[in-house]
Amino acid sequence: MNQDEVLNHFRETDALLEGHFLLSSGLHSSRYLQCAKVLSHPERAALLCRALADKVIAEVGEGGIDIVVAPAMGGVVVGYEMARQLGVPGIFTERVDGEFAFRRGFELKPGARVLMAEDIVTTGKSSLECIAAINAAGGHTVAASCLIDRSDGDVSLGDVPLVSLTGLKVPSFEADALPPELAAIPAIKPGSRGLK
Repeated sequence: MNQDEVLNHFRETDALLEGHFLLSSGLHSSRYLQCAKVLSHPERAALLCRALADKVIAEVGEGGIDIVVAPAMGGVVVGYEMARQLGVPGIFTERVDGEFAFRRGFELKPGARVLMAEDIVTTGKSSLECIAAINAAGGHTVAASCLIDRSDGDVSLGDVPLVSLTGLKVPSFEADALPPELAAIPAIKPGSRGLK
């Protein structure tokens, strides 16, 4: 699946928005990808995640993953669908006192080969926090995955390879460095981190 095909799924479900957005990373952007909208269509979620699963298998090999872990909230649907496509269990981490942790009886077997699955990666902060929780729980993150890498390959997750369905270079700005056209529009905060 090429970039145009991926983005068409977002456009056709009104999940690719334009305006002034405050991202969960705290950065500002003129474009926002609302994965929840595209993933609310199960057939699209299956198509996108099947294509991503194929790329993950090409990276780590067939049978190279024991379990998928996703950070809540944004990664939960992608994590579930990636687990389904790969034929392995899927669980998620959630924030407890500001840090990702396993709850709801979820745990990892020592040495479990983990795929960390996200919807969108912008700065990699949530991915790194989820990977830290996986490591602390005794898992081994063999790869990270996302539908769209907004950094288009610029994000580093240390020694964990990031496999994306597509990259999309979307400029992001600090609040004190907004271009005039963004500064003239009130920011909308569609993300999930509860920033003020």
